[in-house]
Amino acid sequence: MNASVHLLRKVVPSTVHLRAEVAEDHPSAEILGTERVGTGTVVAPSGLIVTAHYLLIGSSTVDVTFEPGDTRSGEVLGIDYAAGLGVVKINDPTPTGVVIRSVDDVRPGEEAFVVASVDDGRRVDAGAVSSIDQFEAFWEYLLDRALTVTVQNPGLGGGPLLDALGRMIGVVALSLAEVGKLTLAVPASLAEPMLHEIGRTGRYDAPAPRAWIGITCYALREHVVLAGVLPGSPAAAAGLEAGDVVLAVDDEQVLDRRALYERVWRRQPGEPVRLRIFRTNGMREVAIVTGSIERYFR
Repeated sequence: MNASVHLLRKVVPSTVHLRAEVAEDHPSAEILGTERVGTGTVVAPSGLIVTAHYLLIGSSTVDVTFEPGDTRSGEVLGIDYAAGLGVVKINDPTPTGVVIRSVDDVRPGEEAFVVASVDDGRRVDAGAVSSIDQFEAFWEYLLDRALTVTVQNPGLGGGPLLDALGRMIGVVALSLAEVGKLTLAVPASLAEPMLHEIGRTGRYDAPAPRAWIGITCYALREHVVLAGVLPGSPAAAAGLEAGDVVLAVDDEQVLDRRALYERVWRRQPGEPVRLRIFRTNGMREVAIVTGSIERYFR
């Protein structure tokens, strides 16, 4: 698809360049750095901007640039760690804004294009939705429906994936070029609960944070192996280590990451969970008092 000049004139002004600074002692700094830059999308004339959550973790304010010479201060109003999205608000109203389209209506094969900020402005690339399927990450993150597209993100992450009418169907999250799928986007409609709550109360806080233990992991021959443990996390406090093989959670066998995540998520933050692990030629039980990622990155 070659996005028409009219369509680009409609949507490009609704994309912004975001820059956030995070204190060196914040728990996210070691993972994501102290300076984050990315793309956001204005979705309401009141100045609400949706982007990828990793740009905002650890920051309360963000520089929002519409075009060179027009940079405004934005306030982080909420992060949804389960969805992987965040919302920023600028105080100045704006006439721009794109419409969010529900992922329920999106079908593989649809034309789509990405707008992304770069140092010298905005860039656009076009392709099609290749799949709408489950996505699980090496951190404690899982989407039942994620969009993969045949579009190479032409700039910074966090920007909009748009359909042929300029409606936002996704928020660009990751490059999957190394596995031949090019780009992954979080369904934009997952931001709707955040936007509704912000419109009602002025902020968003997760209504029911789920249990979190603070690990990264990978699947290997029907086993889940820990790749790392976040410092100061519940997993670290319980003594888990990189290389541990998770065999079961609360006596239920674990064969893949989805099973591990979902069994931990049955608990509420603060409740204990038992992991059976294999380490150094022996099995052991490890009791973990779960926490929440919201509290960890507060």
